[in-house]
Amino acid sequence: MAENEEIVNEKMIPVFGYELIRDTLLPNVLGEEAPHILYWAGKELARKYPLETLDELADFFRRASFGDLAVTTEKKDEMHLILSGEMVALRLNNDSNVIFKLEAGFIAEQLQHQKKLYTESYEEVDKRKKTVKIIVKWDRKEIVSDGEIVS
Repeated sequence: MAENEEIVNEKMIPVFGYELIRDTLLPNVLGEEAPHILYWAGKELARKYPLETLDELADFFRRASFGDLAVTTEKKDEMHLILSGEMVALRLNNDSNVIFKLEAGFIAEQLQHQKKLYTESYEEVDKRKKTVKIIVKWDRKEIVSDGEIVS
């Protein structure tokens, strides 16, 4: 029953309301510090909802209406992910200054939790393709334990 309720609740969230808060209200309230605050907020949100795998991360993004998340490249000290889907395209179509710092911060913190290495990320918007590339980098020399850097 809970699963069905979740599906119903997902369908009841109006896209306009989400966009209004996310892409209009928050940037206006936060001003020029919006990108930095949203990145930090994404990291804080990730601490409240720790995920153990990339599949869980992709599922969380879908359920939170952040978009469809897929890994495209993974190297020894970085990973590239693509954020796409209807919500991403709608946000990019409706606002020329839309930012994805919340998502970037969320991903950085989740991968830091999963890899136990200090991690940061940044995003590159491709308006033509209606996608966002999230580049995540970690430092193999900076091990993280319980949120604290230990080396």
